[in-house]
Parts: sequence; structure tokens; C-alpha cells
Amino acid sequence: MNLFLVVKALHLLAAVVWVGGMFFAYLVLRPSLIVLEPNQRLLLHTQVFRRFFRAVWHAMPLILITGFGMIFVFLGGMEHQTPRIHAMLGLGLIMSALFLYIFFGPYKRFQRTTDKAAMVASLDTIRKLIGVNLILGLITIVVGALG
Repeated sequence: MNLFLVVKALHLLAAVVWVGGMFFAYLVLRPSLIVLEPNQRLLLHTQVFRRFFRAVWHAMPLILITGFGMIFVFLGGMEHQTPRIHAMLGLGLIMSALFLYIFFGPYKRFQRTTDKAAMVASLDTIRKLIGVNLILGLITIVVGALG
């Protein structure tokens, strides 16, 4: 099998994990939590974020490594890329930076505090930023698919 296709498949699968996870969390899981008591919601968020962020810690670097690998190993470097590739790279870097901000900012505050009001405030910030990252991820997928 062609090594480029393997690298591209890994790139796409990692993107599906990350963007699909955000889609599920934002549009399916979160609205469904209304049936739980507030304390149960906080406990569930603790478990969901731990697992989801662990998945993203694997998916995000894989996306970056395979993306840069395709560009520099198989496609001749940045100077030979179309605006579509530049856009995908830029959006991917913004998404990665935003994830790092979420993880080391509001998520760490969520983990450290026992104050429920502070936990809810952190969750609200995380929710909003994941919404932004979801939109960026969907735009990136459309840009990639239309190329």
C-alpha cells in the first residue's frame, strides 16, 4: 500500500476522532445532561473530559505530524501548496492552540476547584471554546473536502 495513503488515512481518522468528539459532546451529550441533577452533571463532566481530552492529546499531535509529513515529505513543502492546504494548516494550528488553552486554562481550573460555582463557570468557558473549535473543525473539513 502507498505510504502517502496510510499517512492521509491516519490524518483523517484523527480528525474524525477530534471533531466528531466535539460534535457529540456539544450537540448530543451536553443537551442530554438536563435529566441529571447538577452534582451528577459535574461528576459526568469530570469523567467525559478526562477521556475526551486524553483522546485529543493523541489525535491532535497525530493530525499535526501527519499533516506536516504529507506537506514536507510527499508534497514538496509549503511553497508548492495550494491556498486550501495553507488554510487547513492555519485552521489546524489555531484549533491546536485553542485546545491547549482550554486544557491548561479552564479545564485545569475545573479539575483543581471544589467550589461548584467555579466548576460551573469553568464548564461554561470550556463549552464556549469547544463550540468555537467545533466550528473551526467543521470549516477545516469542508475546506479539505472541497479541494
